[in-house]
Amino acid sequence: MFARPPVCPMNPRVWLQRHPLPIRAHFRHSLVLTYAFPRSLLEPLLPPGLLLDTHQDHGFVAIAMVDTQFLRPTFCPQFLGQSFFLTGYRIFARFKTASGRTLRGLRILRSDTNRQLMAAFGNRLTHYNYRLAKVDFAVRQELMEIKLQTPGAEADLHLIAHLNTRPAPLPAGSPFADLHEARLFAGPLPFTFDYEKETHSIIMIEGVRNNWKPQSIHVEVLQNTFFQQAPFNQVSPVLANAFHVENIDYQWRRGVREALPKV
Repeated sequence: MFARPPVCPMNPRVWLQRHPLPIRAHFRHSLVLTYAFPRSLLEPLLPPGLLLDTHQDHGFVAIAMVDTQFLRPTFCPQFLGQSFFLTGYRIFARFKTASGRTLRGLRILRSDTNRQLMAAFGNRLTHYNYRLAKVDFAVRQELMEIKLQTPGAEADLHLIAHLNTRPAPLPAGSPFADLHEARLFAGPLPFTFDYEKETHSIIMIEGVRNNWKPQSIHVEVLQNTFFQQAPFNQVSPVLANAFHVENIDYQWRRGVREALPKV
């Protein structure tokens, strides 16, 4: 599945997808739902170099929904930034660097956005797998409603978040004992990881944010078709936590490549 094709490492496309520009944005709202799955189901989805981040023999997939404003390279003025809605599906993972550090982060499976420009340029500058989607997003009287429609219903999503429940107890059946444990798996984590098959390397993208204090909230998930496809449909996903933050400035540093040991 991850065999290396004979592509020159200096191919411009390869270099561009390493997230070469530092990026900043403002998150008006960020809602992240984390689902628990058996580790045996998620481990095969990770590329070489990454290990599943686990808790009590569970692995986790986060669905991040972000109302994003003014996204642009850090050297550009705010008025040139792009505003859009983003949904991302990520696996919690770890990476041990050559120096011996163990980093926690996320491996992105899929991203959806309501802006064609973001889908086009996002796929040229990252491996985030952007797709174009129709998004209805509204906040009314402490209720946040998100409805996302994708081609072929591959990742349709419909939910209502009750913002007035903060902090809410953990969802029924959550594998976490308390909110402290749950916050350890309440993305985003410090790093986003990607595997560059052309060079057998891991690309690390570090996120920087201030005043990140997510609060647990109650959500009603009315539709979530992404988990109805293989391999996720082999089990019943368990909603482990739901956290919300608002009005946060966020920045992504340039991607850093680290070659993996040759096999």
